[in-house]
Amino acid sequence: MSKLLSKKPVNADSEKESSTPLHRRTFLRYTAGAGVAAGTLALTGCDDILEEIFNNPNVPPSLIEVNVGSGDFGVLNFAYALEQLEAAFYTKVVASAYYTGASAAERQIFSDLEAHERIHRDFLKTAIKANGGTPIRDLDPDFTTVDFTSRTSVLATAKAFEDLGVAAYNGAGKLISNPVYLGLAGKIVSVEARHASLIRDLIANGTFVGPDVVDQTTGLEMSKTPAQVVAIANNYLKKGSKLNVSNLPTE
Repeated sequence: MSKLLSKKPVNADSEKESSTPLHRRTFLRYTAGAGVAAGTLALTGCDDILEEIFNNPNVPPSLIEVNVGSGDFGVLNFAYALEQLEAAFYTKVVASAYYTGASAAERQIFSDLEAHERIHRDFLKTAIKANGGTPIRDLDPDFTTVDFTSRTSVLATAKAFEDLGVAAYNGAGKLISNPVYLGLAGKIVSVEARHASLIRDLIANGTFVGPDVVDQTTGLEMSKTPAQVVAIANNYLKKGSKLNVSNLPTE
Protein backbone atom coordinates (compact mmCIF):
# COMPACT_ATOMS: atom_id res chain seq x y z
CA MET A 1 0.00 0.00 0.00
CA SER A 2 2.93 2.32 0.59
CA LYS A 3 3.46 2.57 -3.17
CA LEU A 4 0.29 4.61 -3.41
CA LEU A 5 1.86 7.50 -1.55
CA SER A 6 4.69 7.87 -4.07
CA LYS A 7 2.74 7.23 -7.28
CA LYS A 8 2.08 10.26 -9.46
CA PRO A 9 -1.68 10.97 -9.43
CA VAL A 10 -3.88 10.83 -12.49
CA ASN A 11 -5.33 14.23 -13.43
CA ALA A 12 -5.02 15.42 -9.87
CA ASP A 13 -5.59 19.09 -10.61
CA SER A 14 -8.78 18.52 -12.58
CA GLU A 15 -10.20 16.22 -9.96
CA LYS A 16 -9.20 18.25 -6.93
CA GLU A 17 -11.98 20.80 -7.05
CA SER A 18 -14.75 18.32 -7.80
CA SER A 19 -14.29 16.54 -4.49
CA THR A 20 -14.33 19.65 -2.33
CA PRO A 21 -17.34 19.56 0.03
CA LEU A 22 -19.86 22.36 0.37
CA HIS A 23 -18.72 24.48 3.31
CA ARG A 24 -20.82 26.30 5.89
CA ARG A 25 -20.39 29.71 4.30
CA THR A 26 -21.53 28.29 0.97
CA PHE A 27 -24.55 26.79 2.72
CA LEU A 28 -25.60 30.22 3.87
CA ARG A 29 -25.12 31.78 0.47
CA TYR A 30 -27.26 29.17 -1.24
CA THR A 31 -30.01 29.17 1.34
CA ALA A 32 -30.24 32.93 1.42
CA GLY A 33 -31.16 32.73 -2.24
CA ALA A 34 -33.51 29.84 -1.56
CA GLY A 35 -35.72 31.85 0.75
CA VAL A 36 -34.31 31.62 4.27
CA ALA A 37 -34.80 34.99 5.91
CA ALA A 38 -31.63 36.85 6.88
CA GLY A 39 -33.15 37.86 10.19
CA THR A 40 -33.75 34.24 11.09
CA LEU A 41 -30.13 33.37 10.30
CA ALA A 42 -28.90 36.16 12.56
CA LEU A 43 -31.01 35.06 15.52
CA THR A 44 -30.25 31.35 15.48
CA GLY A 45 -27.18 29.35 16.41
CA CYS A 46 -25.07 27.62 13.78
CA ASP A 47 -26.63 24.21 14.43
CA ASP A 48 -30.09 25.72 14.12
CA ILE A 49 -29.09 27.35 10.84
CA LEU A 50 -27.88 24.07 9.42
CA GLU A 51 -30.99 22.27 10.62
CA GLU A 52 -33.17 24.88 8.92
CA ILE A 53 -31.15 24.48 5.74
CA PHE A 54 -31.48 20.71 5.78
CA ASN A 55 -35.24 20.90 6.31
CA ASN A 56 -35.90 23.70 3.80
CA PRO A 57 -37.86 22.22 0.85
CA ASN A 58 -36.56 24.99 -1.42
CA VAL A 59 -32.95 23.80 -1.07
CA PRO A 60 -32.11 21.18 -3.71
CA PRO A 61 -30.83 17.95 -2.13
CA SER A 62 -27.63 18.18 -4.16
CA LEU A 63 -26.63 21.32 -2.23
CA ILE A 64 -26.70 19.61 1.18
CA GLU A 65 -25.21 16.31 0.10
CA VAL A 66 -21.51 15.43 0.19
CA ASN A 67 -20.39 15.05 -3.41
CA VAL A 68 -17.52 12.57 -3.53
CA GLY A 69 -16.17 14.09 -6.74
CA SER A 70 -15.15 12.58 -10.07
CA GLY A 71 -12.50 10.35 -11.59
CA ASP A 72 -10.11 8.29 -9.50
CA PHE A 73 -10.18 10.70 -6.56
CA GLY A 74 -13.97 10.51 -6.59
CA VAL A 75 -13.83 6.72 -6.35
CA LEU A 76 -11.27 6.92 -3.55
CA ASN A 77 -13.48 9.42 -1.71
CA PHE A 78 -16.42 7.06 -2.21
CA ALA A 79 -14.39 4.31 -0.53
CA TYR A 80 -13.23 6.75 2.16
CA ALA A 81 -16.84 7.65 2.93
CA LEU A 82 -17.80 4.00 3.40
CA GLU A 83 -14.76 3.38 5.61
CA GLN A 84 -15.73 6.40 7.71
CA LEU A 85 -19.17 4.89 8.20
CA GLU A 86 -17.87 1.44 9.09
CA ALA A 87 -15.23 2.81 11.46
CA ALA A 88 -17.84 4.93 13.23
CA PHE A 89 -20.13 1.92 13.59
CA TYR A 90 -17.48 -0.32 15.12
CA THR A 91 -16.36 2.47 17.44
CA LYS A 92 -19.92 2.52 18.77
CA VAL A 93 -19.94 -1.28 19.02
CA VAL A 94 -16.81 -1.54 21.18
CA ALA A 95 -18.26 1.08 23.53
CA SER A 96 -21.66 -0.62 23.70
CA ALA A 97 -23.50 -2.67 26.29
CA TYR A 98 -23.55 -5.59 23.85
CA TYR A 99 -19.75 -5.56 23.63
CA THR A 100 -19.34 -5.40 27.41
CA GLY A 101 -21.48 -8.50 27.87
CA ALA A 102 -20.16 -10.44 24.87
CA SER A 103 -17.81 -13.42 25.06
CA ALA A 104 -14.07 -12.81 25.05
CA ALA A 105 -13.89 -14.25 21.51
CA GLU A 106 -16.54 -11.87 20.19
CA ARG A 107 -14.96 -8.90 21.92
CA GLN A 108 -11.66 -9.73 20.26
CA ILE A 109 -13.33 -10.00 16.86
CA PHE A 110 -15.02 -6.63 17.13
CA SER A 111 -11.90 -5.02 18.53
CA ASP A 112 -10.01 -6.25 15.46
CA LEU A 113 -12.75 -5.09 13.09
CA GLU A 114 -12.78 -1.62 14.66
CA ALA A 115 -9.00 -1.35 14.28
CA HIS A 116 -9.08 -2.53 10.65
CA GLU A 117 -11.78 -0.08 9.59
CA ARG A 118 -10.11 2.80 11.40
CA ILE A 119 -6.85 2.01 9.60
CA HIS A 120 -8.65 1.80 6.24
CA ARG A 121 -10.32 5.15 6.88
CA ASP A 122 -7.15 6.94 7.92
CA PHE A 123 -5.06 5.39 5.15
CA LEU A 124 -7.48 6.44 2.41
CA LYS A 125 -7.64 10.00 3.73
CA THR A 126 -3.85 10.22 3.87
CA ALA A 127 -3.45 8.66 0.42
CA ILE A 128 -5.91 11.05 -1.22
CA LYS A 129 -4.13 14.07 0.28
CA ALA A 130 -0.65 12.75 -0.49
CA ASN A 131 -1.54 12.33 -4.17
CA GLY A 132 -2.98 15.83 -4.58
CA GLY A 133 -6.67 15.15 -4.01
CA THR A 134 -9.08 16.66 -1.52
CA PRO A 135 -10.72 14.24 0.93
CA ILE A 136 -14.38 14.78 1.69
CA ARG A 137 -15.13 16.12 5.14
CA ASP A 138 -15.88 14.01 8.21
CA LEU A 139 -19.35 12.52 7.94
CA ASP A 140 -22.01 12.45 10.66
CA PRO A 141 -23.42 8.92 11.02
CA ASP A 142 -26.96 8.13 12.08
CA PHE A 143 -27.21 4.83 13.94
CA THR A 144 -30.58 5.47 15.55
CA THR A 145 -31.98 2.30 13.97
CA VAL A 146 -29.33 0.16 15.66
CA ASP A 147 -29.87 -1.25 19.16
CA PHE A 148 -26.34 -1.40 20.58
CA THR A 149 -27.56 -3.41 23.55
CA SER A 150 -28.72 -6.23 21.28
CA ARG A 151 -26.40 -8.86 19.78
CA THR A 152 -28.94 -9.53 17.04
CA SER A 153 -29.15 -5.87 16.04
CA VAL A 154 -25.39 -5.31 16.12
CA LEU A 155 -24.58 -8.43 14.11
CA ALA A 156 -27.32 -7.74 11.55
CA THR A 157 -26.00 -4.21 11.02
CA ALA A 158 -22.40 -5.43 10.84
CA LYS A 159 -23.45 -7.99 8.21
CA ALA A 160 -25.22 -5.29 6.19
CA PHE A 161 -22.18 -2.99 6.31
CA GLU A 162 -19.63 -5.67 5.46
CA ASP A 163 -21.68 -7.13 2.59
CA LEU A 164 -22.27 -3.63 1.29
CA GLY A 165 -18.59 -2.78 1.51
CA VAL A 166 -17.55 -5.81 -0.53
CA ALA A 167 -20.22 -5.13 -3.16
CA ALA A 168 -19.18 -1.46 -3.28
CA TYR A 169 -15.49 -2.12 -3.88
CA ASN A 170 -16.28 -4.76 -6.49
CA GLY A 171 -18.66 -2.42 -8.28
CA ALA A 172 -16.33 0.58 -8.19
CA GLY A 173 -13.13 -1.24 -9.10
CA LYS A 174 -13.81 -1.08 -12.83
CA LEU A 175 -14.17 2.72 -12.56
CA ILE A 176 -10.56 3.22 -11.42
CA SER A 177 -8.03 4.12 -14.11
CA ASN A 178 -4.81 4.22 -12.05
CA PRO A 179 -3.52 0.64 -11.51
CA VAL A 180 -1.95 1.57 -8.18
CA TYR A 181 -5.30 2.76 -6.86
CA LEU A 182 -6.92 -0.40 -8.20
CA GLY A 183 -4.36 -2.51 -6.37
CA LEU A 184 -5.17 -0.62 -3.17
CA ALA A 185 -8.88 -1.28 -3.59
CA GLY A 186 -8.18 -4.96 -4.21
CA LYS A 187 -6.23 -5.25 -0.98
CA ILE A 188 -8.93 -3.56 1.06
CA VAL A 189 -11.84 -5.48 -0.44
CA SER A 190 -10.14 -8.78 0.35
CA VAL A 191 -10.07 -7.76 4.02
CA GLU A 192 -13.69 -6.62 3.87
CA ALA A 193 -14.65 -10.03 2.46
CA ARG A 194 -12.97 -11.72 5.41
CA HIS A 195 -14.92 -9.45 7.74
CA ALA A 196 -18.17 -10.31 5.98
CA SER A 197 -17.63 -14.06 6.22
CA LEU A 198 -16.65 -13.80 9.89
CA ILE A 199 -19.78 -11.82 10.80
CA ARG A 200 -21.96 -14.31 8.94
CA ASP A 201 -20.41 -17.16 10.90
CA LEU A 202 -21.08 -15.33 14.16
CA ILE A 203 -24.74 -15.11 13.18
CA ALA A 204 -24.94 -18.78 12.18
CA ASN A 205 -21.96 -21.10 12.09
CA GLY A 206 -21.05 -22.29 8.61
CA THR A 207 -22.97 -19.54 6.77
CA PHE A 208 -19.94 -17.52 5.68
CA VAL A 209 -21.36 -17.23 2.17
CA GLY A 210 -24.78 -17.39 0.55
CA PRO A 211 -26.71 -16.90 -2.70
CA ASP A 212 -27.48 -13.33 -1.67
CA VAL A 213 -23.83 -12.36 -2.14
CA VAL A 214 -22.38 -14.94 -4.55
CA ASP A 215 -23.92 -15.74 -7.93
CA GLN A 216 -24.62 -19.46 -7.84
CA THR A 217 -24.21 -19.77 -11.61
CA THR A 218 -20.89 -17.95 -12.07
CA GLY A 219 -19.45 -18.40 -8.57
CA LEU A 220 -18.59 -14.70 -8.54
CA GLU A 221 -19.24 -12.15 -5.82
CA MET A 222 -22.13 -9.85 -6.64
CA SER A 223 -21.37 -6.15 -6.98
CA LYS A 224 -23.31 -2.92 -6.63
CA THR A 225 -22.92 0.37 -8.46
CA PRO A 226 -22.04 3.45 -6.38
CA ALA A 227 -25.61 4.69 -6.82
CA GLN A 228 -26.99 1.42 -5.44
CA VAL A 229 -24.53 1.53 -2.55
CA VAL A 230 -25.31 5.09 -1.42
CA ALA A 231 -29.05 4.37 -1.56
CA ILE A 232 -28.35 2.02 1.36
CA ALA A 233 -25.47 3.84 3.05
CA ASN A 234 -27.36 7.14 3.18
CA ASN A 235 -29.84 5.53 5.57
CA TYR A 236 -27.03 5.58 8.13
CA LEU A 237 -25.95 9.18 7.54
CA LYS A 238 -27.46 12.37 8.92
CA LYS A 239 -28.78 15.18 6.75
CA GLY A 240 -25.87 17.15 5.41
CA SER A 241 -23.71 14.01 5.32
CA LYS A 242 -25.62 11.98 2.77
CA LEU A 243 -23.50 11.04 -0.22
CA ASN A 244 -23.83 12.16 -3.83
CA VAL A 245 -22.01 10.00 -6.42
CA SER A 246 -23.50 11.59 -9.53
CA ASN A 247 -20.10 12.77 -10.79
CA LEU A 248 -18.44 9.35 -10.66
CA PRO A 249 -17.77 7.54 -13.93
CA THR A 250 -20.28 4.84 -14.75
CA GLU A 251 -18.05 2.48 -16.73
